[in-house]
This record gives sequence, C-alpha cells and structure tokens, in this order.
Amino acid sequence: MTVRLTWVQPEDLVGHELRQAAQDGRDARDIEERWYGVGGAPAPERAGVSEPPASPRMRALAEQLLDELALLQSPLSHDEPTGLAAIRDACPRWPAPRTRRVALGPERLHAAWLGRAAGCLLGKPVEKLPLAGIRSLAQATGNWPLGTWFTARGLPGELTAAYPWNRRSAATSLAENIDGMPEDDDLNHPLLTLLLLQRHGHGFSTADLARLWLDALPAGRVFTAERIAYRNLLDGIEPPDTARHRNPFREWIGAQIRADVHGWTHPADPAAAAEQAHRDAVLTHTANGVYGAMFTAAALAEAAGGETDVHGCLAAGLRVVPPRSRYAHAVRLGIGSARAEPDFDTVVDRLHATYGATHHWVHVLPNAAVLAAALTHADGDFGRSIGCAVSGGWDTDSNGATAGSLAGLLAGRPTALPDHWTAPLKNRLATSVPGFDSIGFDTLAELTYQEVCRP
Repeated sequence: MTVRLTWVQPEDLVGHELRQAAQDGRDARDIEERWYGVGGAPAPERAGVSEPPASPRMRALAEQLLDELALLQSPLSHDEPTGLAAIRDACPRWPAPRTRRVALGPERLHAAWLGRAAGCLLGKPVEKLPLAGIRSLAQATGNWPLGTWFTARGLPGELTAAYPWNRRSAATSLAENIDGMPEDDDLNHPLLTLLLLQRHGHGFSTADLARLWLDALPAGRVFTAERIAYRNLLDGIEPPDTARHRNPFREWIGAQIRADVHGWTHPADPAAAAEQAHRDAVLTHTANGVYGAMFTAAALAEAAGGETDVHGCLAAGLRVVPPRSRYAHAVRLGIGSARAEPDFDTVVDRLHATYGATHHWVHVLPNAAVLAAALTHADGDFGRSIGCAVSGGWDTDSNGATAGSLAGLLAGRPTALPDHWTAPLKNRLATSVPGFDSIGFDTLAELTYQEVCRP
C-alpha cells in the first residue's frame, strides 16, 4: 500500500503555491500552463492530500516548478516584509515599551487557558465543514446562534450524512461525549511555548524552538506550514529558510495559533509580546502568516494588562502589523463589518463572499477577518465570543480557541466564565507533549505565571 502523507507531497503543493502566487501578485501564468498542460492537478480543496499518487515524472516536475515559483518576486513585498526591523519601520504606531509593573495573577491566566480550551473544543466537531453545514447542524438542534456545544442527538439522518462531523473529533467533542479536553494542536502549541520559555527564557532563539520541536513534538501532530518546516529541518535546512523552502502554507494560520503564551506572559507590553511571537513565527511563516502571530500576541498582551476592553485589544494588535498589508486589511474589514451590521450571520456571509472563492479555509486572512468580526460583535462576552468565532466557519477550532483566550483574559477569573463551558473540561488536558498529559488548567496557570515573573 502506498503511504500518502498529507501536506508534503510535491504534486499537492504546486496547486497551493499557484494560488498563493495569485494572491500576492506574482505572475505565474507560464508555470501554471506547464503544470496543468501535462495533467497536473489543482490543490485539494479541503484535504491535505490527493489521490492517486503522482508518477515519478510528475513528482519531479512538481519539485522543479515549486523552485521556479520561489524565484518569482511579489510586488507586495515592500508593504509586507518579514524581518522584524522592516516590520517595525512599516508600523508608524508601534507600541512603546512597558515602563510599569502590571499585576497579573494566576487567576487571569487560568481563565485564559480555560477560554482557549473551550473555544477550541466548541469548534472541533465542525472543523472543515462548509458554512452551510455548520448552520444546518446547529439550527436543527435549536442551537443557533451558537450558545452551547454541538450535539448529534435529534439530528435527522440525512443531515448528518450530508454534513458529517469531523472524523477525528466527533468522538470527543460533542455534548454527549465530552470528557475533559482532548488533544489538539491548538493546545499543543501553547504547551510547547511554555516548555520553550521554561528551558530558554524570554530570550529564546528560533533555533531553540526548532530543536524543541525535534525533541518534543511528534511529526504527526503538526500540519500545513508546521509540517513543511519540520520536514525541512530533517532535510538539514535551517531557520528561517525552513519557512520558505517549498512551503505554500507560509501565510496560513499556523503561527497565529502558537502566539497565546507570548501575549499572556507580557501583560500590558504588546511590543515585547509581538517581538517574541515573531521569533517563533519565522520558523514556519512569512509576511501575513507572521503578522497573525504578532497581532494575536499583542492583542492578548493588552488584554493581560487588565485595563483595556476588547476593542482596545484589537487596536493594540493592529499597531504591530504593517498597515498596508493584507492582514491589516482583513482585520479592519472584520471590525468594520461587525460595527456596521448588527446581524452577525450577514457579516459572515459578506466575509465569505470576499474570501471564500480565493483562499483556503486554513489561510490566515479569512480567519483573521472572521476572528476580528466575532470579537467586535461579541463586545467581550465570553459565550458570544467563542460562539461567533466558530459560527463564522473556516478554521473553527483555531478561531474559537483564540477568541476564547482573549475573552477569558478579559473575564479575569475562571468563575467569571459560564459553568456550562468549563465544567465539561474537567480540569484535564490530553496531549502528546512530554510532561503535560492530563495536566490541569489550574496547574498550567501557575506554570505560566512563573514565566510572567521571570526576569
């Protein structure tokens, strides 16, 4: 039997890179004609691998074309730099360094961990489903707008056949079977960041993170850009080239889901949080993919300071993103749409009309837009924050996790979060990250607090 590994087969990467070229303005028409002219396939729309495997000749051509595509210069590169110095130069309102000590206790961090877990868990069973399917499954059980967990109880058979739950998550993330927080990469990566800080402190390097991944992160637990970077490390490619070599996912959402702990451990210091997130992100991402991590870290750092509402947090996040970038545009579009339209379903429909036909469901730009819209619309309310983020579709568990993290910080303590969102977590997190399996969120809060206090 042929092993078809997702997210790394060259013949599957070409279609994704051609789509990325179209998005960042590179003229790849000649390469596109050569690929499709010999029977090359477009990128799989929702899965990570196509069937059947390519012939040796097609695979060799795919590798050649990926290298040719990498040589094409983007006309947007001036407005969308990757280096930290250039990013700072492009941001006229870069935040000033923190000059005062901020009181941030374990309780606020406990709420952030719980919020991230609950939002992720809410989105897990409908990850990869189209927007119409998410709405139909929730509406059929009277759960729209989303106010509680998804359930299979009472669903018509034809509906579950048309929109099957996420195969890997259905057994652990529906209301009737939740028993603690199951493993998910949206929680694994914050654990790895915590482990990174414990080993290397806030001055860690990108190479430190790379070594940690090889030491503590199973290759099968990473996806898209992270899997490509992991493969590149094993091939002897060093950071930051790991983010660029044959990596069409370098502007997808992966770095954004790794940013939380960078923000949590820099209360009221969004600049320091963004700079730390940048060192993490460039292992796997460039440009807009990096901005996703920096924006999230800065917004969470502002929330961790305890003196700003959700709108101020989003504004703080935008201050570390080049304002002429597509990421900044996506966030502003999400915020503006939510402010202008009181019906959130209408907001989501407009965002899907903008991005749905041109961007993969894991790309950072549509997800940044729907996340910003959800947080703006919910106005700090925890349940509405995660409900709106997940109901917006696309990368539902990642968006729910980030929305829950920010809303949890703003809530300030675990008891401020509704019990029906936190009780099923049973203060237990499953993970393959060494030393953390079955750990409690209260313990994680204490460990994170130690990193806040580290000099």
